[in-house]
Amino acid sequence: MTQSGQMETTTIGGGEGATGMAAQMEVEAFRRLFPLPFYDRHLSKSVRPDARTLDSARETTISLGPVASADGSALVKIGETTMLAAIKLEVMTPSTESPDEGSIAVEFYMPPICSPMVRPGRPAEVAPVISQQLSDVIMSSRMVNLKELCLISGKASWIAYLDVYCLNADGSLFDAALLSAVAAFTHLQIPLVSVNEEGRVFTVSGEQQEKTKLELVNKEKRKLSIGNTPFPVTCVIHKEHILVDPTAEEEAVMETSITIVLDTLGNLVSIYKPGGVGLASTATIKECISRTKRRMQDLKIILEEAVSVMEVD
Repeated sequence: MTQSGQMETTTIGGGEGATGMAAQMEVEAFRRLFPLPFYDRHLSKSVRPDARTLDSARETTISLGPVASADGSALVKIGETTMLAAIKLEVMTPSTESPDEGSIAVEFYMPPICSPMVRPGRPAEVAPVISQQLSDVIMSSRMVNLKELCLISGKASWIAYLDVYCLNADGSLFDAALLSAVAAFTHLQIPLVSVNEEGRVFTVSGEQQEKTKLELVNKEKRKLSIGNTPFPVTCVIHKEHILVDPTAEEEAVMETSITIVLDTLGNLVSIYKPGGVGLASTATIKECISRTKRRMQDLKIILEEAVSVMEVD
């Protein structure tokens, strides 16, 4: 009798759980089969499935210096989207056109672990696009003064190899990639260098600094003077709705997207719009720029806090 009673209780409890589970399964099935109507129900109430308002970005964090072997590095998370940027400096001979300037080389990587959409052995199609975007924005914003990368005019300068790795792709990839690149340059330290008897420039480690009898080209390690920092914001547009910082699902469902990049002075650095439905009016672009300005203020504070934490450590 007791055993029978226990079985009866379990069955009733299981029924209640099964009902809730069934309802949840129905919602998820509706979400997969009819994504636009699913989103329309939420957007009509000015809310998103993850409970964010339309102009709210996901939680954003910046950690400086996660890669000890790099000259500058940063780990950035925007929601679940995660980017790791690392900079390695090498001595090069400057070009004859710019004898007193260094250079920057940018690469963006999407390994298969970052998304089920990326297949092993097949590079993600978006990777070279983001690489070019990063390079264009970094150079056009003049965030880095290339003259600061010069060692000996006409003879030696630094080339900064910037590698950005996408560890988890859940939307707004360019936003997280550029933010990680900006943070890595903020963290970058220029190594000590010296010139040997043959006139060759080489880096000097901490141990070599005490032993070397050669004159150092730069007397101490230093950071770059970061100029007008570029900050990006991606928006997706669906009917009359504008959603800031979309997830991968929102990017796949919505009609079109646009990425705005502004610098710290509020100047427009770039507007990028991939294929899709055309924008209805310039008012839409202006609204996206307005939301970018608000988001930029938050990103500046997050970056400043990361720098402060690094200085304390």
